[in-house]
Parts: sequence; C-alpha cells; structure tokens
Amino acid sequence: MSLFVKYLQLCWFKNNPSDFTPPQSFLWKCVVFYLASGIVVEANISDPADATLEVGMRALVALMLLTIMALINKQWFLFKPLLAAVFMCENVIIALGIGVEILDDRLQHTQYEDYPLVLGVFLILWYLAIIAYIFKRMFSYHTYHCIGLAVFYFLMTYGLPFLVMEVL
Repeated sequence: MSLFVKYLQLCWFKNNPSDFTPPQSFLWKCVVFYLASGIVVEANISDPADATLEVGMRALVALMLLTIMALINKQWFLFKPLLAAVFMCENVIIALGIGVEILDDRLQHTQYEDYPLVLGVFLILWYLAIIAYIFKRMFSYHTYHCIGLAVFYFLMTYGLPFLVMEVL
C-alpha cells in the first residue's frame, strides 16, 4: 500500500519515480487497471469490441514510446519505474474521467451541462502536467522539452489509435 501512495503522490507532483522500483505484480495491476478502465470509458463512446481494440492499441503505443525513451536515454534500468509511474497516474486520471462521464450523464439538459466539459479539459491539462513532471524527474530534461514530450506522448497514445479506429 505504501508503494501505491508513493506513486499516487506523483499526481500531486511529489516524489521521484526513479527512487523506487515496483514489483512485477504492482506493474501488472497498473496495466490491467489501465486496460479495464480504458475499455469502460471507450465502451461508453463506441461498441465494446472497438473500445477493446482502441485501448489495446493505446497500451501498445504507450509501451513502445516508454521503451524507446528508456533506450534512447540509455537508462533501461528506469523502464519499470517509468512504466509504473505513467500507468499509475493515467489510471488516476481515467478514474476521475469516469466520474466526469457519470456527471456528464447526470447534468444533461440542465444549466450545469457544460461543467463536465470544463472538468474534462482540466483533466487533460493535469494529465499533460503529470506526464511532463514524470519525464523531468526520470530523465532531467528541460521543462519545455518535457512539456513537448508530454504533448507528443498524449497525441501518439490517444490520437494515433483514435485515427486508426476512424479509418477502420
């Protein structure tokens, strides 16, 4: 539980993910939760088969990008902490996103129906900030470089599978 709290604190820009190495079971739980929660979110938008395929592609793209980052920086030993940090923080954002979707459903046709949109934009910006923070702590890049990498990571992990699904 203490490892979970340490990784959770990354969402509040505390801790350095390279300071702790997650056990294999923790890593798998993060990935499984990412897949399950991502499918729940996407299944509300499209059919479950498409949702499963899109989330699977998203996970593969994320794994490839994080692997490439660790290899390019010649810091393969940081791969597991990097993977756990990114997926754990994505899980927090996805869980909050599920709450926003529920709120969006409840606030339809009320004077507050725009609130979920604002919360969604906030979650995306917070997500980008978290990913940039993780990259900065893991690889000691300049802040602007980390922000650019976070935007690139977001576009590749979410945009690329989305575009592939739209073409299919």
